[in-house]
Amino acid sequence: MPVPLLDLKAQHAAIKNDVVAAMLRVVEDQTFILGPAVEQLERAVAELSHVKHAIGCASGTDALLLAFRALDIGRGDEVVTTPFTFFATAGTIHNVGATPVFADIEPDTFNLDPRLAAAAVTPRTKAVVPVDLFGQMAEIEQFTELMPTLPVVEDAAQSIGARRTIRGRTVMAGEAATIGTLSFFPTKNLGGYGDGGMVVTQDDAIATRLRRLRVHGGAREYFHDEVGYNSRLDTLQAAVLLAKLPHLEAWSGKRREHARYYDEALADLAGVRTPVVRPDNESIFNQYTIRAERRDQLAAHLKKKGIGTKVYYPLPLHLQPCFAHLGYKQSSHPESERAAAEVISLPIFPELTRAQLDETIEGIRSFYGR
Repeated sequence: MPVPLLDLKAQHAAIKNDVVAAMLRVVEDQTFILGPAVEQLERAVAELSHVKHAIGCASGTDALLLAFRALDIGRGDEVVTTPFTFFATAGTIHNVGATPVFADIEPDTFNLDPRLAAAAVTPRTKAVVPVDLFGQMAEIEQFTELMPTLPVVEDAAQSIGARRTIRGRTVMAGEAATIGTLSFFPTKNLGGYGDGGMVVTQDDAIATRLRRLRVHGGAREYFHDEVGYNSRLDTLQAAVLLAKLPHLEAWSGKRREHARYYDEALADLAGVRTPVVRPDNESIFNQYTIRAERRDQLAAHLKKKGIGTKVYYPLPLHLQPCFAHLGYKQSSHPESERAAAEVISLPIFPELTRAQLDETIEGIRSFYGR
């Protein structure tokens, strides 16, 4: 049987009536720009994330861009981050005029190594950006302790609703950082029907500036304190997300259930290493990513069987042609390079059936001959 990497149609079928009704209310009200649904979603996400402020914007990429602008990061500055992540993390650093400085990852979680990040700090460093890769929170408290004078921008695009225990207290994705950034891209655990993003923070002054920056830098219409952006979360997208939000915890729970099933079924298989989730973390498994010997051949084998997979990410950012001017060489960040050569993500969406999980497992085991 075919097993897609992601089946958004299955999710839509289960919630179609609620989503369509929510969208129709916006159409009938004709409140398409910063309508009531945007503020309602901001309040709901702030509550979920245990933060004082949540500010909707046009995309997860813009969430990062706005965060850097709110921290006055620009030309001549450096920002330390991971090379093993989606391009937007470093692309937005470049686009505000700053220089991305890459530090290597932890081999088990794929997240930025706090100690290597601290070692990369220079007098020009203005922030550090850990990424909660594949839905598991980075060690936020380590970054704040090792680099106490630097703002921490937590790229939580893949981790809304993820939790981490810090000194006996449960902390949500985005809660403990200076600024957290979220994405509502359709493939995320909480995905819209187009682009969308959000910035979360505990800081009143930062929140005020973020709200100004997303509407051309003005707190009042036609009066501009600074040059900002047109980066508002569409009311239609906010309505879709509000209809989906009550299901988020159950969907993420189902992903964790699928992950446990994969873990048990693949535990004894030579050639495969299943994901490591630290005991103090609760991942939302935006992706279920294994390390696999002969990864590309495995992907081809599964494709022939109709099983969807994807490689996140095949070329680390420090080796991307657009960053060649930064001077990084092959083997400069070996853990990121090793991960890029070995990782492959399997279907993990909530609506997967047990038969589809078994089909995927059998496909992997048949490739390795056991």
